[in-house]
Amino acid sequence: MSCAGSYILSRLVRMYKSAPRHHHQRHIFDHFNSSRLAKKTISTGCVKCCNDSNNYKTSLLNSKTIDGQSPLSRRRSLSPLERISSLLPQESLSYEVMQLREPNQPHEEDTFIQEQQSSSDPSDTLSKQQQNPALETKDEEYLAENNSGTWNGETGQPLKSNATQPVTQKTTLGFGELLVAEYHRKGSLEFRKMFQLKPGTRLMSSWGFIRHEDITGQPAGYFQNTSKGASIFIRRASLEDYVLFMKRGPAITYPKDASTMMLMMDVTEGDHVLESGSGSGGMSLFLSRAVGSQGTVLSIDIREDHLSRATLNYQRWRTSWRAQKGEEWPDNIDFQLADLSTASSLLAGRAFNSVALDMINPQLVLTTVVPHLHSGAVCAIYLANITQVIDLLEGLRCSALPLLCERIFEVPIRDWLVAPALLKDGRYCSKKSPIIAENQKEEENTAHETEQEEQPAFGSIPYIARPHPHQLSHSAFLVKLRKFVR
Repeated sequence: MSCAGSYILSRLVRMYKSAPRHHHQRHIFDHFNSSRLAKKTISTGCVKCCNDSNNYKTSLLNSKTIDGQSPLSRRRSLSPLERISSLLPQESLSYEVMQLREPNQPHEEDTFIQEQQSSSDPSDTLSKQQQNPALETKDEEYLAENNSGTWNGETGQPLKSNATQPVTQKTTLGFGELLVAEYHRKGSLEFRKMFQLKPGTRLMSSWGFIRHEDITGQPAGYFQNTSKGASIFIRRASLEDYVLFMKRGPAITYPKDASTMMLMMDVTEGDHVLESGSGSGGMSLFLSRAVGSQGTVLSIDIREDHLSRATLNYQRWRTSWRAQKGEEWPDNIDFQLADLSTASSLLAGRAFNSVALDMINPQLVLTTVVPHLHSGAVCAIYLANITQVIDLLEGLRCSALPLLCERIFEVPIRDWLVAPALLKDGRYCSKKSPIIAENQKEEENTAHETEQEEQPAFGSIPYIARPHPHQLSHSAFLVKLRKFVR
């Protein structure tokens, strides 16, 4: 017996031989002594005792049984399979899952306490409500007052219900909104297109057309049949969809890089951000949403065609947002045609919480930008190749600017295909156990045909997982510079 078990035994002996007021605790020692002789139990817990003279309760905690089932066993943690299968009906589970779910130990921690309460004297097992009827009345009144809310598991206090809050978001589709149409066939995406709902217009595809009037008034996220009977999924376009499918001039800052840059810059509502290299306006839109109506974004580009494209994309997104939400998108971007290296007059009197640079030679504009950057703020730089990163670091070394290079990295994303295994005829594959005898082949083939006729049970279908054949590889290097005080 371990030291903890010896301590429990000695403690129970003292309780057994103590004053008569402990007479109702002797059954604990008797039960423990008899169970110790019948099976070997290693205890890793302690005795929990209440000092109240009227309510003495003793329990053994965290005990583990080596052989057999012990009433002192601790609750076994559920595996992911048990958690998922517990939410499904019993008839939908496969035989293998049911075998795995069969418990080897009881899951209730209070088995020992329940046995002792059932074997004790009835006069000692009176509940608090029976001993004090007023307590039950107060509890019922308290529950009735707070019946409409939910409960906090940590504090035990009722929470205010949010069921009465009105839903202000528009639920049906209307003209002017930006939508995305997708067609999936055999688990793969065959068609995807972003379009804007307009009267008298059709959505054309190789699988037929859909009139825009047939889409208006429908709920967002539904399937619409084309003229050829193909089922097209229609949903609202997110900001990520818009940046990926909007008309481009130069290459865009991909959402995976834009989100990482904003995390590095720690952009919050009300910030003032400087962006150089407007491009097609993708990064400008993400910054506009992050700073909100209280913040501003100063976007500068040296090429007029790039700046014009970024402005058009920004206005088109605002128009779609107004049609969808019924409210205005914040008009917080100031597009300027200028060269940042010579734009000291444009930055005069301004201070920025962060800076985002998407340029070929960002080291040439740092001397102009750093004086207008708050101390401790971050300058995030988007560079296409590693030679630009080397030129940037060499420029920092020669200029001796108060900038600390904290990180240089790229953001890889690897898509995966995970799908159930199918046979050539389109039926699901089933998990097969090893064949022990030849006479079992016919039985298993018969069972296999029977299973294919019905919906396969949970856990009976094998899955295939592999990387997606179309991957978005390298897009850019991200450099994080932070301004410091000498």
